[in-house]
Amino acid sequence: MIRSLTGYSTRRPWRVIVVWAVLGVFVAIMGQALVFRVTDTDSAGFLPPEYDAAAALRIAREEFGAEPDADAVTVLVARRDGKPLEDADERRVRDVARELSATRVEMPWTDEQVRGLSEDYSQVPRVAPVATAPDGSFALLGARLRGNSTDPGMQSLYRVFHDRAEREFGEAGLRTGFTGGLADVVDRAEAEETTQTVVGLVMVGLIVLINVLVFRSVLAAFVPLFAVSVVGGAAAGTVVGAALLTGFRLDPGTPSMIGTVLIGIGVDYFLFLLFRFREELRRRPDEHHRLVAADVAGRVGTAVTSAALTIVAAFATLGVATFGQFRVLGPSVAVSVLVMLVASLTLMPALLAVAGRKMFWPSRILSEKAGRAGAAGRTGETVARRPLLVAVASVALLGALAAGAAGVRMDFGTGGTPRDTPAAATAREIASALPPGVSDPTTVYVTADDGRVLDPAGLGALHRALSAVAGVGEVAAPVFDADRTAARLDAYLTVDAQSQRARDLVAGPVREAVREATPAGLTAHVGGTAAVFADVATAVDRDLRTVFPVAAALIALILVVLLRSLAAPVVLMLAIGLCFAATFGASALVFQHIGGQAGVTFVLPLVLFLFVVALGTDYNILISDRLREEMSHGGPARAAVARAVRHTAPAIATAGVVLAASFGSLAVNADPSTRQLGFATALGILLSAFVVSLLLVPAAAALLGRGMWWPVRGARGRRDAATPRSAPEPRGRQEETTLV
Repeated sequence: MIRSLTGYSTRRPWRVIVVWAVLGVFVAIMGQALVFRVTDTDSAGFLPPEYDAAAALRIAREEFGAEPDADAVTVLVARRDGKPLEDADERRVRDVARELSATRVEMPWTDEQVRGLSEDYSQVPRVAPVATAPDGSFALLGARLRGNSTDPGMQSLYRVFHDRAEREFGEAGLRTGFTGGLADVVDRAEAEETTQTVVGLVMVGLIVLINVLVFRSVLAAFVPLFAVSVVGGAAAGTVVGAALLTGFRLDPGTPSMIGTVLIGIGVDYFLFLLFRFREELRRRPDEHHRLVAADVAGRVGTAVTSAALTIVAAFATLGVATFGQFRVLGPSVAVSVLVMLVASLTLMPALLAVAGRKMFWPSRILSEKAGRAGAAGRTGETVARRPLLVAVASVALLGALAAGAAGVRMDFGTGGTPRDTPAAATAREIASALPPGVSDPTTVYVTADDGRVLDPAGLGALHRALSAVAGVGEVAAPVFDADRTAARLDAYLTVDAQSQRARDLVAGPVREAVREATPAGLTAHVGGTAAVFADVATAVDRDLRTVFPVAAALIALILVVLLRSLAAPVVLMLAIGLCFAATFGASALVFQHIGGQAGVTFVLPLVLFLFVVALGTDYNILISDRLREEMSHGGPARAAVARAVRHTAPAIATAGVVLAASFGSLAVNADPSTRQLGFATALGILLSAFVVSLLLVPAAAALLGRGMWWPVRGARGRRDAATPRSAPEPRGRQEETTLV
């Protein structure tokens, strides 16, 4: 089937290219227009229903009308002259709040929105007074706007509301500040806009520069990037379409993660094709380039399929996770990689068939001698001559980095807002006069098991118990639903609700006090930001214990099937595991031990494991396949190792740098969690490519010899004896699958 696809694509290249161009662009545009309809910004919505915070959220929606897409904004109102608010000022604050609550805010349509597809967020906001500073320096209003906070359309609507409120209060001589929820998201987006644009351009420029330096060709530099961009948009659109059809919700970070992954692996797969295409064009100068392209695509396509399916299988293990953000990430990446795989078997071979030898214009790279050793040849000779030294040095380096994981802590913070934004300045002003939890309270929801009517007196003990907890500044009076069968108590913490201290406080003393003080016959659940992330910590810890062994076992099984060996998969899995430990340890060292952060982001171990293991396995499959091919030709095993490294090192090194650059673009993000993910994944890819695939695995192969392919060593040996390296290759040999 693979050769049928690649063969058709090289025979009818223009037909394939046109289909991809039209269909890919259409799906990409539709996906971009509809993506915000399938994303969910509420972390509590991804928790399993049995968790306390998820139960609290359910009561909030069912009994108190809380909306799943409601975005809270805290509005600070103060006098311009810095004096305390007077009675007239407070009346004006209340009057403006009523006016804002009665006025519809129209969403401005921009070029980013498509009418009929993009969501229209025009609405009448809910604005109400929340609190006044003890010294009267400012008053706080709570505003509720409904919509996806990551949607540019929703952000535009917020700006309209922001400007209107600022104008209304400004006419009365009052100044305003905005923070919390949507205000934080918009300010962060504006603060990062320039940085993200520059980083994106630098990443594209770096990929082009690498290809220019390697191939010394214009087409070889730009064609892969163009093709991968089209395919990446089509893959993201396919994920969005699947989400719409199946009803599952995506985490807001999933689309950007998909784009980053696909640019990296897509360019990698194209590079594998280009390197082999160049090698075969040199070897067969008189053969028509379409025949060469068909042969190369068939060989590389089989191995690329194996590598892509390994990634798909690894991410499929996230289906056993309990935390919803992990469960949606798995199938999303899997679907995207499958789309890229189809492109690797159709679009990429078609482009090679059309371009032919012009793919490497204007360089004379095809007329140059392929026999020059260079750095790749010297590396192969070093590994073959001193495999034990290379293996020990590689293990020592990875082990030293892994030691950084000692004392590592998980950080469940949301990243917060950059300190130099208006939202951050407003938050600091509020915190100077009021408890940090005022704008983001921890809420206790109480319901009666028998549905009886609740009264304030019956909740007095619970109110007093919460008030007595150290770290709780104040507890508001109970608020009841319409039929008084449910009650809500807001507890204002003295620490930031997004901090580790808040999560420890809620998970421990607050929930313990609620359990002990809740009257018989009543059920209480603790919700709010701190409670949500306390439960997320529990869910993630459970998932790590489940997904890690399942993913490792599945990848090992795939390697056994692909390599038809028991010894080689053991070597590769040990090397991969050591690479993961080294990357994780280095990340903890950089961000926690040296950088002074609270810990590493809670998603890092799982995402790092899957990306480094799954994507790194691509390179291991590449080198292992070539090692087996070279050993099958007979002769000393160490000489075969030297040849394998020499042929594969350029492809692995180039692909590793490109993939690392793709993930590394995330390392300059203002959000600490994203920054950690970008740095760690880029480092893991580099270690996997340069240390594991080019040094450690070949060194192990040189030490083990043909025993690397046990238990089929005997069959190999008989064929090796019958087929010397210098003999012409039989026709069957030409059909063997090799990457480069």
